[in-house]
Amino acid sequence: MGAYLTRRNLLGAGLGAAAAAGLASCGDGGPAVPLADNKDVRLPDHVPYRGVHADLPATDAGVLAGYYHYPRDPVPASPGGPPAEGPPIRIMTLTFLPVPPPAAKNPLWRGLNESVGTELDYEIVPVADYPTKFSLTVAGGQLPDAMLVLPTAPEQPPMLHALCEDLSPYLSGGAVREYPYLANIPPASWRTTVYAGGLYGLPMPRLNSGSAMFYRADILRQKGLDPHPADFREFLKLCKDLSDPRHARYANGDPVVTLYFVLEMLHGANLWRERGGRFTWWMEESDIMHRALDAMRQLVRAETVHPDGFTTQGKFKDWFGNGQIAINYDGQTGWNGYLTQYGATSPKFDVDAMVAPGFDGGPGSHWSGLSNYAILAVKKAPKERIEQILRAFNLLASPFGTDHYLLRKFGVRGHDFAYKGSDPIPTPSGTLDSGLPTAFTTDAPQSLYYPQDPGVVRRQHDFQKRAVAVLVPNAAEGLYSETDVTLGGTAKDNLIEGPLKGYMRGNTDWGEFQDAVRNWRRTVGDKMRAEYEKYWESLHA
Repeated sequence: MGAYLTRRNLLGAGLGAAAAAGLASCGDGGPAVPLADNKDVRLPDHVPYRGVHADLPATDAGVLAGYYHYPRDPVPASPGGPPAEGPPIRIMTLTFLPVPPPAAKNPLWRGLNESVGTELDYEIVPVADYPTKFSLTVAGGQLPDAMLVLPTAPEQPPMLHALCEDLSPYLSGGAVREYPYLANIPPASWRTTVYAGGLYGLPMPRLNSGSAMFYRADILRQKGLDPHPADFREFLKLCKDLSDPRHARYANGDPVVTLYFVLEMLHGANLWRERGGRFTWWMEESDIMHRALDAMRQLVRAETVHPDGFTTQGKFKDWFGNGQIAINYDGQTGWNGYLTQYGATSPKFDVDAMVAPGFDGGPGSHWSGLSNYAILAVKKAPKERIEQILRAFNLLASPFGTDHYLLRKFGVRGHDFAYKGSDPIPTPSGTLDSGLPTAFTTDAPQSLYYPQDPGVVRRQHDFQKRAVAVLVPNAAEGLYSETDVTLGGTAKDNLIEGPLKGYMRGNTDWGEFQDAVRNWRRTVGDKMRAEYEKYWESLHA
């Protein structure tokens, strides 16, 4: 058995007496929460949904299914009627959008309640306020039936073990086949639900093919430029050809994410690399980092990076959309968003994406993204109640092409959307109503869909095929480090960001950057490494 946390530890962590009371410990000094023995947890069987034909098929490697149009006759997701009749289900989750109207004024919300068979009593918290709300809720002990748990939430293993249901008896192995839409979620997303020897949540799956180096395809076509450089030298030339500093036009905006792309050329670690159970942080790979930062110096000196990119935040999408920059490393979900937002006012606006070449030629690499946004933990409850909740959330994970997916994503026909052919087009009220954050409860695997132009779906699918062929995972995904959760981001910002950007601009020498990395190791890095290695061992020993 591995290390344990006790009731005293849990109280000291600020989780409150209610959380501590959930520990099955007879005294403050006794063992309670196992932090190991995760290797025997059996993930749910993966049973891909075959009920809707994809124009472009998904692959086991992580390429998403692509659809040119929504099926004219959506498949009934629950042909037997509402699956989860019973008491209301309270759900606490977050939103990045304005909070939608309440159920009484929201046909989409009412439609969801009717289709599920019970009231989905959502408490919707703006994303910036969610960590505080989550901490207060856990400390107060008055938990909803289900709540979103961010990867950055502290003390996750003891909190989940004390307060939340181990879903292994309901979902491990073949048991998940009782919930076919949950069985459709790939194993990579389920791995992040493993804590304290059990499955302590439902996934919120995301694409694992990571971000993309987007480029303005219309601008490159106009200039007659090749969007697929064969090595760094050709990438540098492409950036020079795209840049015109006298007219405030640059290839790149954010120097840090441009560095990611250069590191992909050099096969650098995707945040953490694991070899034989030993972990290395990406900035500790000194030879690779030195070459990458020297390459960034070349890009900066050639005036291919927007000079305000070192100090600004939140403007890079707009710069890309209005043409101030022509290349932008961003999440793949932004692809449709760029076309919808900027293509509406500029008919020639077009976007595509490149995969990093090898720095000196040959294939490069591509960093995978997170397989999960977060998990949805379910409060401890009797078996019958857990099964009702799982039946409800199974329906909330019904995939593209079903009638319930159409309802979740687009709402009620006539009020929230109108059809163009077989494709739902949101109305202004539908855009507001569809802010109901069902995707932050659980969800189906994502899909590629842009009905305005099937060619976009083909390009997205082609990009993902190229990306997953050279995919590099983050070895720490699905593992837990309390130090990283509580201190990792702040330490990186305070200790590393200044010397990192300083070196790219030519204001910091290599020795100063190495000193910053050594300071990071002493302050938090070595402890993070030890915690990740210990958790990795609990899964593989």
